[in-house]
Amino acid sequence: MNIKEVKVTEVGPRDGFQSEKTILKTEDKIDIINNLIEAGFPRIEVSSFVSPKAIPQLADAESILSKVNRSSKTTLAALVPNSRGALRAVEAKLDQIVVFLSASESHNKKNVNRSVDESLQGFRDIAEIAGKNNIPIQGDIATAFGCPFEGNISSKKLANISKEYKQMGFKGVTLGDTTGMATPVVVKDAINAIRDNVPDFNITLHFHNTRGVGLANVMTGLNEGITDYESCFGGMGGCPFAPNATGNICSEDLIYLLHEMGIETGIDLDKTIAIAKKVESLVGHKLPGQVMRAGHRLLSYSMDEVPTAVGA
Repeated sequence: MNIKEVKVTEVGPRDGFQSEKTILKTEDKIDIINNLIEAGFPRIEVSSFVSPKAIPQLADAESILSKVNRSSKTTLAALVPNSRGALRAVEAKLDQIVVFLSASESHNKKNVNRSVDESLQGFRDIAEIAGKNNIPIQGDIATAFGCPFEGNISSKKLANISKEYKQMGFKGVTLGDTTGMATPVVVKDAINAIRDNVPDFNITLHFHNTRGVGLANVMTGLNEGITDYESCFGGMGGCPFAPNATGNICSEDLIYLLHEMGIETGIDLDKTIAIAKKVESLVGHKLPGQVMRAGHRLLSYSMDEVPTAVGA
């Protein structure tokens, strides 16, 4: 492994908050996003231009984009499900559009009520709008490493969808572990299939920690030379259309791992930990992140802070 730098995208304002039942205040979301920008995240998924009726939590996408402290160093991205959402994104001056479909026909039907081909056709309409307005598009593939209804996903199918994305002019593909079914072997096969069939197309990895191997999958990605990852503050997130799905890999845990390996991210870990704690306070329940509780490896304490054993 000879990776010196990795790009980490924070997806919490979209992927994390959308799973919360309590509607968060817009000003609190803006504050968190501003904190993320200050911490040095190079890319943030700030919201989604989905119908407010579908996900009320994300109804304030325009308001957020109009009020955040934008920085030339941070790309603000958001999910766009259809041409209507694309027009809203253009009006809001979004930096980057994200489209998504599931590699599994069953999950795509549950998630967006469309076949995969129908989703791809809709993306062509979005691509036309984005192209006219010089907005780049990132194409996500959900259930890339397994489906709760269909089982294993063919790596050939991932390659075929990626090829469609490249032909539409997308900047890259994100492989999403929506169901937490990714394992190192499956991840490696997926990466190689796309590289073999769609050369010179950037791959981003998005893992969940459902079965506790999220960071092991990151290590596999690093060994394969992948330098783009998505994560969520505190390990929030999940998918309502995937049984027993749990949160994303945790941003603080990922950044801590990368920094301990000597890999630069440009992100301030202490500020990221503070953000996770602030989010935990906002949502009112404990988050699964570990580094936000334990701190740095070499965090030191006074001897007086720790009790001494009694007895022999």
